[in-house]
Amino acid sequence: MEIEILKKLFEVIFPVFFIIGIGYLFGKKNTDFDSNVITSFAGTVGVPSLLFYSLTLSDLDFNIFLKFAGITLLCIGLFALMGVTLLIVLKRNVLRELPPIILPNMGNMGMAFCLFAYGAKGFSIASAIASVIMILHFTVNIFLAKGKFSIEPLLKSIPLYVICIAGIFLYFKIPVPKFVSNTTMLLGYTTIVLVLSSLGIALSSLKTVSIKKTLIISFARLIGGPIIAFTVIKFFGLTGYQAGVLFIQCSMPAAVLTYLLAKMYSPKEQADNIASVIAASTFISVVTIPVIVFIALTAFG
Repeated sequence: MEIEILKKLFEVIFPVFFIIGIGYLFGKKNTDFDSNVITSFAGTVGVPSLLFYSLTLSDLDFNIFLKFAGITLLCIGLFALMGVTLLIVLKRNVLRELPPIILPNMGNMGMAFCLFAYGAKGFSIASAIASVIMILHFTVNIFLAKGKFSIEPLLKSIPLYVICIAGIFLYFKIPVPKFVSNTTMLLGYTTIVLVLSSLGIALSSLKTVSIKKTLIISFARLIGGPIIAFTVIKFFGLTGYQAGVLFIQCSMPAAVLTYLLAKMYSPKEQADNIASVIAASTFISVVTIPVIVFIALTAFG
């Protein structure tokens, strides 16, 4: 049994970190490579296709979709409570440096881990969770980075419209035409490879500043996340792959998108601090994620 679990663990972990590693080496050798092209494609075409396909490919019930959207928002609220407290103690900018604590990398990394760990059904739940995070990136994240609220980014968010369309298919149980599912499947799986490799490219150029505070925040993200997830799992009585997916998703390192938006809307000091947290938490996750996935596979099937 232990050998089977360890084999499964390797099958889940290796593909994700291998692709990130390829991106990292590519970024080191091609320092002038513009990864914004990948980011633009992923945001406008790839991620929307991935979300639509993953939300509609299985028998995911609309009520389950809403349930996990609500649970995700609850987790984000608890992350925020932890993050605000921590940033006040560390005397950091609470408003602008909160995003990497409350928005884990559920899209780039989390969905891939859940796919390999739990298959199509786990992937659908992971996508429902990631879809909420995606909307928060283009609302709450921009609001925190800018220091003021604007509805314009939300109205321009393609993933939001795709999630609404997928919701209609789920609610009315409309079968997706085969040519649509095949197209979004190809675009979606291509996107997983692109975003993981672009994560590696981004990590190759991110610098770490204020090491002590950065490590404290990074460990809070990586340790506080699973503790909060476990508490929520017990409160709602989640079991099986649903519990495992939530546990894995909440345990991811800080999302790279928080740095990209900080670079656009925040002062350089805060953007550099966020970059440090992303770099540190992602590198540390090489150690923590195998433990998290092992716990998920053994405790939640």
